Amino acid sequence: MSEFVRLEVADGIGTIRLDRPPVNALNDQVRDEIAAAASSAAAAGEIRAVILYGGEKVFAGGADINQMAEANYAAMADRSARLQAALSLVAAIGKPVVAAITGYALGGGLELALAADFRVAGENARLGQPEILLGIIPGAGGTQRLPRLVGPARAKDIVFTGRMVKAAEALAMGLVDAVVPDESVYQAALDLVQRYAAGPALALRAAKQAIDHGLDADLATGLEIERVQFAALFATEDQRSGMRSFLENGPGRATFTGR
Repeated sequence: MSEFVRLEVADGIGTIRLDRPPVNALNDQVRDEIAAAASSAAAAGEIRAVILYGGEKVFAGGADINQMAEANYAAMADRSARLQAALSLVAAIGKPVVAAITGYALGGGLELALAADFRVAGENARLGQPEILLGIIPGAGGTQRLPRLVGPARAKDIVFTGRMVKAAEALAMGLVDAVVPDESVYQAALDLVQRYAAGPALALRAAKQAIDHGLDADLATGLEIERVQFAALFATEDQRSGMRSFLENGPGRATFTGR
């Protein structure tokens, strides 16, 4: 039984819930529990979409500095590899994933949110990569996923200054996809993923993998990734029922089983 990270499932939605007061700092145990929850969410057939949530007050305030302050190179080389691997498991969940951001998403907390497909933030949320203020740089994806999302110049500003980005600015630069009242963050994230929960799970997974892997390749390779994923879906029941429903009843009326 995990102590600080829970996977809660209801109506096809899996919520990976961080609960390590006061700020959900990402120590080694939280890291390992995030990895376990991500693996479970990916494997569970009843889960069709995932929400990352830190609670009503804070998403995640970053890595546990108490664990890092006296660490040497060897220790941090290992820890950063393990944290990167844990967040990569989140990014690799073959289902729509949305981060529901309240309060602070800083350092490793923002890097966790960057591993999601979408981000919904509260009006008073603050996001940032403050590692430079500690004499280091982001080590769990901040220098890689952030520029892919907002562009290199904006990412460099955020990383070079270590400043906190307010929700409205984050929305304007594309760092988050929606800003809602603080008390509505989880519900807004739920509303966002519910539209996918009844969709064709295998096609959604294929689309996510084609986009994510294609972005890391040249165009010709990306097109080949797309072609292979596209053709493979013609071996699924969802493809047959979806096309049959279209021919018989018109678009948007198919019922999918995820097979």
